[in-house]
Amino acid sequence: MVSERSLEVLRVIVQDYVASREPVGSKSIVDRHSFGVSAATIRNDMALLEEEELIAAPHTSSGRIPTDKGYRLFVDHLANVRPLSPAARTAIETFLGQSSDLDEVLARSVRLLSQLTNQVALVQYPSLSRARVRHIELVPLTDRRVLSVLITDSGRVEQRVIDLPRVVDEEQLSMVRSALNHAVGGLSMAEAANALREAESLGPVPVRDLLDPIVATLIEQVGANRHDRLVMAGAANLVRTEEDFSGSIFPVLEAIEEQVVLLRLFGEMASDQHGVSVSIGRENASFGLGETSVLTSGYTSSGGDLARLGVLGPTRMDYSNNMAAVRAVARYLSRHLGEN
Repeated sequence: MVSERSLEVLRVIVQDYVASREPVGSKSIVDRHSFGVSAATIRNDMALLEEEELIAAPHTSSGRIPTDKGYRLFVDHLANVRPLSPAARTAIETFLGQSSDLDEVLARSVRLLSQLTNQVALVQYPSLSRARVRHIELVPLTDRRVLSVLITDSGRVEQRVIDLPRVVDEEQLSMVRSALNHAVGGLSMAEAANALREAESLGPVPVRDLLDPIVATLIEQVGANRHDRLVMAGAANLVRTEEDFSGSIFPVLEAIEEQVVLLRLFGEMASDQHGVSVSIGRENASFGLGETSVLTSGYTSSGGDLARLGVLGPTRMDYSNNMAAVRAVARYLSRHLGEN
């Protein structure tokens, strides 16, 4: 059984190692922290922690560094998720408040989260299992080209440019627009795809020849909105922390490029008492990410669908700060999307 003082020793080892990347010895603990005991006593506590495989010596006669098990204990029992500073909260509200549509707000969210944590930031698009078509807009660009805009109730906006087989006027375009919204407005993505495939039932005869390219494009837009995908930012942060990986970081980079792997990992992570999910080191080995930690939190879209936002980096990271940043951005994202 690990004593309370030994747990406190583990806490300062984690904090000092995260800050310095240098193994932590008993003398530095006594010099830098107010334990009120001798270095010999701290060495006994460290020996107990080592027996429990919570810390390890990277080299003979060196200080100690946390193991994956030690980080896990730190996160589960020792780490207080401190609130973000007022300046950081203001930055979140200012930066994300300038976003208008879902694509932009998610892109801004990962850029901001990467800057706040110095890690790779990831955000999952809202699941569209319950998303429905809110509106289809056709915007004339030239007399033979239109912009097709598909808007879902989850806030996602998908745009495509369509070249038409002939010149179209506003009256004819309005007829097509009305026919499409009448046919698929309020339908789920799957229902909308089926309705669009029955193009012969859409629109009056004078505009049937215009429907084929428009419907084909809309089917592509609906399909694009049905696939889970991630937006990422801050991959360069992995290069800056390359020393934290025992081998090459290229397998990690390859793993994060495989979005299906990360989406599966996201799906298996459950939130803790802080509202944040944390998966550390060897817990990620089956995903090819055995030297990384992944922190995520859930957010909800305007359509009520749940998705995840988080960061990925080396196991040597500032868990308390990163958990606070992930939780704060996820909460603001839910509130922002709920208001739009």
